[in-house]
Amino acid sequence: MIDVALLPGEYAVCRLPAGSSLPPTLWGELGEHDVVTVSWSIDGISLICPSRRASEQAVVETDWRCLRIVGPLDLAVTGTLAALVEPLSRARVNVVAFSTYDTDHVLVPAVRLAEATAALERAGHRVHM
Repeated sequence: MIDVALLPGEYAVCRLPAGSSLPPTLWGELGEHDVVTVSWSIDGISLICPSRRASEQAVVETDWRCLRIVGPLDLAVTGTLAALVEPLSRARVNVVAFSTYDTDHVLVPAVRLAEATAALERAGHRVHM
């Protein structure tokens, strides 16, 4: 069983062209439960952030909700992310997953949140709303 916390507010998945500067909307103090992640690749820059921080210069997909495994988790622990993704996959809920040093996160479409939490609970996990 894994404890999962639903973070408040909606999240955005954003894409900037390769070589772009990070937008100023990402900077500034984070709220207590906010999380922002940035990934660079040859293809571009991917950002996941609270929707209010999304850049107008980015291609933005909004209306995601963020589920965080209650941690911190030891980096040697295996299978926690798979334990979330697998029941969501069975329920046909699409996900965007990412990890931080302390824990794992899964974004699910806001319109599928009830289905996602039900799938996780059927799998034996506790979802804290």
